[in-house]
Amino acid sequence: MSVDETRLSLGVSPFPSWEGGLGFYPPPPGRRAWPGGESCSFHHQELVARLAHGALIREVLLTPKPGLVDRRNSGAHRDMGLDTFLTSAEAIAPWFSKFFLCGMSGHRSPAEHVLAMLRSDGVACEKAMFAATGGINTHKGSVFAFGLLCGAVGRCHGQGRPLDVQTICDEVAGICRDLVERELDRAGEATTAGEHLFHQYGLTGARGEAASGFQTVRTFSLPAFLAVEAETGSEQLALFAALLALLASNADTNLVARGGPEGLLFVQREASRLLAEGGVHAPYFMAKMAAFDDALIKRNLSPGGSADLLAVTWFLARLSLFRDHNDKNLPKEEVSDVDA
Repeated sequence: MSVDETRLSLGVSPFPSWEGGLGFYPPPPGRRAWPGGESCSFHHQELVARLAHGALIREVLLTPKPGLVDRRNSGAHRDMGLDTFLTSAEAIAPWFSKFFLCGMSGHRSPAEHVLAMLRSDGVACEKAMFAATGGINTHKGSVFAFGLLCGAVGRCHGQGRPLDVQTICDEVAGICRDLVERELDRAGEATTAGEHLFHQYGLTGARGEAASGFQTVRTFSLPAFLAVEAETGSEQLALFAALLALLASNADTNLVARGGPEGLLFVQREASRLLAEGGVHAPYFMAKMAAFDDALIKRNLSPGGSADLLAVTWFLARLSLFRDHNDKNLPKEEVSDVDA
């Protein structure tokens, strides 16, 4: 089912065109053109935005997901559902191209200076999310992750560098250099949830994952995704494999915030048990995931950090679209498929 069909079945408007959200920005003063020409830059701008939006849609539609919003239920959440997430994804989608353009325009700046450039667009993107959801935080973690990723793609494109997993993730790490030290490991009383969790448990959360260049994704979920997709040809099974890998390995601060270290340990143990039983290849796998979902709902646990990283996993897995079409326009139907 396409995104438009999904939204129509929910009684809400289809995903709109990118009108107004993908306008071409000229290169900075003193530069005659972006690498590959204007059409190439526009193509990359459009593709990165569609990939980021497509990642969010695939994450929320994957069902069943333990403790998370999906087609089955609202997980451990009482203030949001599937329609909330689809509406939120639609509201923030136009900003992904803006992140790309921000990174591209700052391609000559030191990497560590780019974060401040991206932050203003990130704050505006969050405001668009809250306006669309009535103040509900659906995608704040994803705005952070994909703001960095789209900005890194734009920056690397502006520099004429390869748009592959290693290059993009290394660029994100460079942009976020010393971020944990600046924003979490500082003297004084903790004022944010992230600071409290860092000071109490040493957890670095989304900041630490970004500063590592999404090391958890590259080590666990991305290899799991690629292996299962290559073996089975099923993107859905590959996403489930990636999700289990994340639930077993990710130090998800959302779980600790809701259930303490015990909540995190419960999820990691259950995911590890399912992997030991054969993972996505085990008999009755979907029934086991549904039972896992029920168990987390009962405990009020929602692994939102792993949900964000699942979307990141799919995005990184599809970076090959840039490589395969680096110097030519992607066929229109193939561009459309990435957010379907």
